[in-house]
Amino acid sequence: MRTSSPVLVGRGDQLGALRAAVPSHPAVIMIEGEAGVGKSRLVRELLDADLGPIVVLMGHCQPVGEPFPYGAVLEALRDCTERLARNHSRLSPVSGVLGSLLPELAEYLPAPPPPTGDPRADRHRLFRGMRELIGVLGPVLLVVEDLHWADDGSRQLLRFLMGDPPANLSIVVTYRREDVPGGVPLGSAYRPPTGITSALLELGPLDVAEVRALTSAILDGEPVSLEFAAKLHERTAGIPFVVEETLRALRNPAGAVHADGATARRLLDNVEVPVLLRDAIAERLAALPAAATRLVQAAAVLGAPASVELLGEVAEISESRAALTHALTGHVLHEVDARRYGFRHALAQQAVYDTLGGPDRQELHRRAVEVLDQVEPRPLVQLAEHSERAGRTSEWLHYGEAAADRAVENGDAATATALLQRLLLDPAVPAADVDRLAIKLGQIAHQGLDQLDPAEALERLLSDRRLSTAARGQVRLYRGVLLIRQAGGVEEARSELERAVADLTERPDLAARGAAVLGLSYLGGTPMSEVLPWLGRAARARAESDDPELKMSLYANEIGSRMHTGDPAVLERLEFLPASTPGELRQLARAHCNLADALTTTGHFELCADLLRNGLRYAAECGAPFVASTAHATRARLDWLTGDWEGLADRAQTLLDEYRDLFPLASELCLILGSLATARGEWAEATSYLTETGAFAPEESITPVAIAGCAALARTMLAQDEITRACVDVDRGLTIVRTKGVWVWATELGPVAVATFLAAGRETDAETLIEEIAAGIEGRDAPMAFAALAWCRGLLAEARGRLDPAVSLYREAADRYSALPAPYLTALVAEREAACLLPGDQEKAAEILSALVDTFDGLGATRDAARCRHQLRGIGGGKPSRRGRRGYGDELSPREQEVARLLVAGHTNRKIADVLFLSPRTVEQHAARVLRKLGVSSRAELQAEDLA
Repeated sequence: MRTSSPVLVGRGDQLGALRAAVPSHPAVIMIEGEAGVGKSRLVRELLDADLGPIVVLMGHCQPVGEPFPYGAVLEALRDCTERLARNHSRLSPVSGVLGSLLPELAEYLPAPPPPTGDPRADRHRLFRGMRELIGVLGPVLLVVEDLHWADDGSRQLLRFLMGDPPANLSIVVTYRREDVPGGVPLGSAYRPPTGITSALLELGPLDVAEVRALTSAILDGEPVSLEFAAKLHERTAGIPFVVEETLRALRNPAGAVHADGATARRLLDNVEVPVLLRDAIAERLAALPAAATRLVQAAAVLGAPASVELLGEVAEISESRAALTHALTGHVLHEVDARRYGFRHALAQQAVYDTLGGPDRQELHRRAVEVLDQVEPRPLVQLAEHSERAGRTSEWLHYGEAAADRAVENGDAATATALLQRLLLDPAVPAADVDRLAIKLGQIAHQGLDQLDPAEALERLLSDRRLSTAARGQVRLYRGVLLIRQAGGVEEARSELERAVADLTERPDLAARGAAVLGLSYLGGTPMSEVLPWLGRAARARAESDDPELKMSLYANEIGSRMHTGDPAVLERLEFLPASTPGELRQLARAHCNLADALTTTGHFELCADLLRNGLRYAAECGAPFVASTAHATRARLDWLTGDWEGLADRAQTLLDEYRDLFPLASELCLILGSLATARGEWAEATSYLTETGAFAPEESITPVAIAGCAALARTMLAQDEITRACVDVDRGLTIVRTKGVWVWATELGPVAVATFLAAGRETDAETLIEEIAAGIEGRDAPMAFAALAWCRGLLAEARGRLDPAVSLYREAADRYSALPAPYLTALVAEREAACLLPGDQEKAAEILSALVDTFDGLGATRDAARCRHQLRGIGGGKPSRRGRRGYGDELSPREQEVARLLVAGHTNRKIADVLFLSPRTVEQHAARVLRKLGVSSRAELQAEDLA
């Protein structure tokens, strides 16, 4: 009898979609389905077809193994030597980072660059190197099977590749939804990129008719009764692999399939095939000699492919090679790869494992511990697993904690947190160990390493009676900090931190750390009147402490919190203590980066840049990746404010992909990306990003970011003459400011709020707001706030027809912004000055507008540049696009590039005309030239890569 069907049954549509998608580089195809449903068979059918010049790279994820970051992808790339040998000259130096991971390819790779000292930066460089290596191989199909078992590194690397695949790459991944946290194999933040071929193929069980067809195909066309097919479907749930294994277990399947309902039921009930093949596998085991059965049982207990020698030692048999031969010919085990043997499918392994009685299982796990303990390097994860299942609590604790420590050393916090959580869930672990493990779990997460979020595990621990009061407070402290980093976690975090401080009466140092977090001015909607007492408590603890690390930790929070509100004493009394230990250096890095972040709000940009440089250096020296991540986000925000926009969108998007699960950073990066999109006139993209800034949930936000998000949303609405919607955004932002009582944070909101109120006929509201801002920032150290105040006053004067005072106020604002420097804001104010000069000094107005066109063009603010050109045309002083009016031949002119970018974004001619202040007819002409020059016949064929 055949072991499987010679034809694919019930998957015609999915195979057709797969065959159509793969050649359409770049393409991302995800195949989802439960164990045994036929994912691998579908892939095999694809690979059996003629794929032309496409080279296939295969990688597999294993269910049990030591931390091996990026293992699945590295396995696949080892087969590309021949292609790389022909194309390696196209590689840039960044691909040299792969040499140590792919020694087989090292001779074709550039020399490795030196480490950056920042684990996240090194990892991103590694990802870029992988992407570049794949990019030179020609047409490639990368297949990664069983993504649900992927190590964290492989999962993140695939998310990077699938988020922006090279033009020559198609990726196919298979996974079980039920075995993936949340059912999403690459994380909830992953979305297939727009503009490429993407597909999700969901494989479900076969129906009765398909089970009937599958059975007939396996039996060489033997007719199958409907009754037998119905019963077989009932017993196997329509899972193809289970159908195959059940038929294999029948003594006379060719005769059985003709049976009526009663006979079919009796035959199949005798086999008693559950979902996991227990009886079918038991029948196969019964046909093996005792030694072979024991070898198979040892393989089931080990749970990972192993050598014959290792299998024999665990099974405690002498003739292991003969036993293996029986297991292979009996189709119980198969050769997984060179000299390693395991099960054809995880279901088969589980089925064998389930045949073992409890004492027998424990004995084999005990043997596995003894044997694996002699292997070098010791496979600590497997040793921990087997110790746990052997019921040897002390060894399970020893190996589990050691494996977690090693995983942290290897940068695999996912494995570390998973192990620690399992240890903590074990009721046999002693109370003293629970305290230590719980604190270690919190520390790993608190340090900001990549992780499977342990917040829920820490929450469960809080109801564990083994946890001491002191440790309980520490667990609450770490959980509170973790919650702040999660979307929607700020209010719960405050509550948890308050309880932590109450629990930590015997640990005043930790209680002070909790108070310092509660004293952060920028968290959520808590009024400053409730924040300041916590800030004062932390300051008193700092003054009383003799611990340099604690003092710097509290100081890092205090100066960031106070500077965010424009406290003039911060910079006047700034003093960083020297650091002599890694812990002190980490707190010094935090202090620099926290203060730098606050300075982007108040307007001390040059000092901010200096602090970031030093903070990043300190973070790299002491290994503080979370601190470095905050600095990278702040650097992006500083680049936005200081006009360093070249490549900023790409940098910010890369950071957002990296830090999407860290809400404080992600919200700030979304603010930057939304603001850039607004400057380009891409309203839908801008709104999409800006809604993720916390603007609609201020109580769960980083408050200055949420307020700035409201301002940017209002500016977007105002630019589209959506006055009412702009008012809604402005009023929401002002409510946040008034609730918090920090008017320094109205820096970006104030001018757009005044402009919106004036456009809506709410002059009194505009005047009142200006008075509130002036009173709120008096005595504050916030240069950008005073620039914004002058801008607000200029807008009101202009609206009242007092143009000369308005010009003076705008010049004051422009001078203040220029001193920061903030060139984009300077230019926006100068545009208003030109508008006021236009009635009396048209020549001066034209001169300013002409200079602004160059400024906006240089920044990449195409919408603003187009608006100024439009105004120049209105006064007869039109200015051509940058680079003049020379002939461009087959190259796109700057204007055509702007039109092409908006075409790729899906805008209509009319929308593009509105963004660029052109007539629809002019846009139509530009669009026709774009299509001709790029060699495409329709807008639908345009890709972002065409504009690179």
